[in-house]
Amino acid sequence: NEYKSYLRMEYTGSQYEGDTDNGRVEGEGVYIFPSGTKYKGSFKDGAFHGPGTLHFKNGSTFSAIWKEGIPEGDTPSGGKYKFKDGLEFEEEDWNYCDGYDRRFYTEILNGLKPAGRTQKVDKEPAPPIPKGWYDCGDGVYNPEKRIVYSYSDHQFIRNADTNEHKWIVTTCRRGSDFFVGKVYKAPTP
Repeated sequence: NEYKSYLRMEYTGSQYEGDTDNGRVEGEGVYIFPSGTKYKGSFKDGAFHGPGTLHFKNGSTFSAIWKEGIPEGDTPSGGKYKFKDGLEFEEEDWNYCDGYDRRFYTEILNGLKPAGRTQKVDKEPAPPIPKGWYDCGDGVYNPEKRIVYSYSDHQFIRNADTNEHKWIVTTCRRGSDFFVGKVYKAPTP
């Protein structure tokens, strides 16, 4: 009874393409969430089960061995998170961009820029940020609407909850609507 299927879940907005058994998601396949995040891997009785990877729209991934929908690896999170640029998150010995070393990954790989040429984001050139919005790493954030949009075409990515909103407005780079820095005044003769 096992065969390849293409299923569209109208109620959730999700899609699935892969093996099924008696109408159940079972075997190898790809599950696409409404957000665009994709899971590629093994399923059992409709849940992630066995080796599989979540591919996020921002280019990062989370790989794990899953058991009934829960990652069960030998790390605290049960899997491995890899950023878009290839940097792997280390849960135990994380020494990137911590309280003691605030360098970006590209600065660790390629060295620091000369004095006066501050690197504001990991991948340059820095994307433009609309006035009063914030760069939250995977898009730009409109604090009035509490929505994260894509950098290039301002397509909806997600709504920010209260905790994320607070983190973004206290931590992230802002599109200036006021002057930042020292104002130079020419000496008067």
